[in-house]
Amino acid sequence: MKRIAVLTSGGDAPGMNAAVRAVVRCGSAYGLEVIGIRRGYAGLLEREFVSLGPRSVANVLHRGGTLLGTARCEEMKTPEGLRRGADSLEEASLDGLVAIGGDGTFRGAQALAELTHVHVVGIPGTIDNDVYGTDFTIGFDTAVNTGLDAIDRIRDTAEAHQRLFFVEVMGRTRGFIALDVGLAGGAEEVLVPEVRTDIDALCASIRTQFEAGKRASIIVVAEGDDAGRAFEIAERVGTKLEMDYRVCVIGHVQRGGAPTARDRLLASKLGSGAVRALVEGRTGVMVGELAGKVAETPFELTWSQQKELDMDMFHLMRTLAR
Repeated sequence: MKRIAVLTSGGDAPGMNAAVRAVVRCGSAYGLEVIGIRRGYAGLLEREFVSLGPRSVANVLHRGGTLLGTARCEEMKTPEGLRRGADSLEEASLDGLVAIGGDGTFRGAQALAELTHVHVVGIPGTIDNDVYGTDFTIGFDTAVNTGLDAIDRIRDTAEAHQRLFFVEVMGRTRGFIALDVGLAGGAEEVLVPEVRTDIDALCASIRTQFEAGKRASIIVVAEGDDAGRAFEIAERVGTKLEMDYRVCVIGHVQRGGAPTARDRLLASKLGSGAVRALVEGRTGVMVGELAGKVAETPFELTWSQQKELDMDMFHLMRTLAR
């Protein structure tokens, strides 16, 4: 192992820069040459390579986004695109590749590992925290804290006006962000894709809480909830209860900003673990964190196995919302 590359792919997540920094500096410590690939797999196909050394990643630890850039690449889902990507890796004389992203990134990484001699290791970088094989993904903690800050601010005005507030957070298919934001922010209800939403039951719960003396109610909605987006749900509930309501969509604000200490630490640990895995000859695995320890999971399991929402925490949220 003499020459490795690193790329960030898919949606950006706070902490990706910290992971790239760890890969570059740990690679340098092992005596490896490290190449950065700009714009993820799209850059791989176009051979947008840049040499990275310890000084190249100075003062990036606190920055959101990704210094390498990222992109969605539909071509990498085709046999022709995969072949082009494999040729790019081989012609660059690379021995290893670290791919930072989510399950789509890992599907591409697995295909490249099968088509080339290059060893490929993944690092989970997505705010959704929906990757099997790791307790937390890089960017999740920052996204939760961004949402929590919004909830704390909204509660002040919600109580001042005694209103219903529906706060939509990201999560098209999973409710990890919504659950953590709702529980930490003291929300009265959390609506997630994993649990069917009963509008009548939701209205009854809100009515009971106001009758018990609550002055405001905050409902956290994952954008992929089965009952619809926050505006649609709010209109149905507000009409049924004949109550004034407001809707706040946090959206892509959750993707940006400086990563939290937790995300910086996780990214540093996993970046180091990825380089170590390559140096020790492993390939086709994602490096994650389970029970506080670095753990490796075969790529295929990261998308074939579903990471379960903690239903104990979901029920605790409802208990504490009384």
